[in-house]
Amino acid sequence: MGDSKSTTVKLIMGNDKFEILVKPDLALEYKLGKRSDLSSILISDEIYSDANKGSRVSDDKLKKHFKTTNSTEIIKQILTKGELNLTTDQRRKMVEEKRKQIIQFINKNFVDPKTKLPHPIPRIENALEDVRVVIDPFKKPEDQIKLVVDSLRKILPLASETLNLTITIPKSFASNSVSFIKSAGSMISEEWLSDGSLKVRIGINAGIRGNFLDRLGSLTKGTAQVKE
Repeated sequence: MGDSKSTTVKLIMGNDKFEILVKPDLALEYKLGKRSDLSSILISDEIYSDANKGSRVSDDKLKKHFKTTNSTEIIKQILTKGELNLTTDQRRKMVEEKRKQIIQFINKNFVDPKTKLPHPIPRIENALEDVRVVIDPFKKPEDQIKLVVDSLRKILPLASETLNLTITIPKSFASNSVSFIKSAGSMISEEWLSDGSLKVRIGINAGIRGNFLDRLGSLTKGTAQVKE
């Protein structure tokens, strides 16, 4: 299924696999929020357990995992949550785009601690080549900065302005948000309060403040309290 005319979107739920056949470029536009018309994306509206073999999924399994047998509803869920098998060309272009954005972010938000000046872009590019960090084509650049910078620091001294935030999250959103918070910066302290809410102190790069607060707001429906 790796040719340019069709590819798969795969969603694994429990021990079951669900696949649909799609047109690569249009499906990518859908995943990136640039297209909403389902019918133009699909090669067929069959839902497979293995598209290569043409094995279809039973209605029982669809009902069990999706609580419906309405194929349009199920296909929407597979497209939204599933993994699009990118063509080589698509992956290369997307990774390249993300790499450029990450390099620009580092150039703007980090400095060489000795000179207090930003590292030139070619130097960051070369260092990124050397550490061979894997860039995720679907993740936002801000969500990959911590991983990239941690890898780069092995060979490139990087200092940034760090903001220390104290965040309190109500019980109903706490377990949902904790992994996002940990991935965004370095945890200073973590305390579960008697009412089940979570209080954390975290250091984040000043450059991701806006994005971090937006994401935290949407994860907690605006209920998180943040003090700088």
